Amino acid sequence: MGVGVLGVGHFAPDKVITNKQLERMVDTSDEWIRTRTGIEERRIAEDSMDTSDMAFEAAKIALEDAKVQPEEIDLILVATVTPDTPFPSVACKIQDDLGAKNAAAMDLSAACAGFMYGMITGKQFIETKTYKNVLVVGVEKLSKITDWSDRSTCVLFGDGAGAVVLGEVSEGKGILSFELGADGTGGKHLYQNKEQHISMNGREVFKFAVRQMPQSSINVIDQIGLSKEDVDYLIPHQANMRIMNAARERLGVSEDKMAKTIKKYGNNSSASIPIALSESVQNGKIKDGDLIVLVGFGGGLTWGAVALRWGK
Repeated sequence: MGVGVLGVGHFAPDKVITNKQLERMVDTSDEWIRTRTGIEERRIAEDSMDTSDMAFEAAKIALEDAKVQPEEIDLILVATVTPDTPFPSVACKIQDDLGAKNAAAMDLSAACAGFMYGMITGKQFIETKTYKNVLVVGVEKLSKITDWSDRSTCVLFGDGAGAVVLGEVSEGKGILSFELGADGTGGKHLYQNKEQHISMNGREVFKFAVRQMPQSSINVIDQIGLSKEDVDYLIPHQANMRIMNAARERLGVSEDKMAKTIKKYGNNSSASIPIALSESVQNGKIKDGDLIVLVGFGGGLTWGAVALRWGK
């Protein structure tokens, strides 16, 4: 048996902030944001909605899609850098909200690569027969740590959640290979500062990302003895369209074979890959038997990639 995705779900808040609205808040322009990032709008959670609320909504949809009952979940892993509170974890909060009374629960922190770390952690528990069903959620309320007067960062980020249920799938399907990595020397380029806001050296992060995302994508394909021509669909972290295209071009994937949610959601950090995966499944972009590459990078610096054969 393999370990794969049994169900997907995502949630985004209703409130939208467009580039035009940001023009009235900081010294920027719609044209500059679109041409440099590919973002046109982003979703922002109301003050009354916290990280765990969004995680719960995405998780609930994923469980329904997987046809798995809450009490059948053995482990909940939540990737986030914006928990409601340092403790209890978001995972424990949604365990209670879902009624997943038999599940162990914990949060993971690997920034925008967090969902990849969560998927691979969940995979190990299932492969060793420790657990049968693992819920993995990527969720962020980045709006609460965004400095809305900093034009270099406030145009980038949005809120949202994406979730998958992992479990056993038929042989040849599911997660075929993966790569996880970190370079702590680059932590100074993307971090939460003393004012509790996101601080980023955009130039250095860009240089790292356009190198690492394509290389990690190639690495997971090489691991399984396939070539880039075998890739049917690419789901990159939705950080910046130029970075995403660098990975796409290195793999030789056509533009219509790459998930693009950045236009309406912005950068959702750990939520971006599962949101893009869920939307792609929902829109019929991913079909049974497709070979998918999921790849992301984030603060830490961290990165992760997965080659996944879609299907149960």
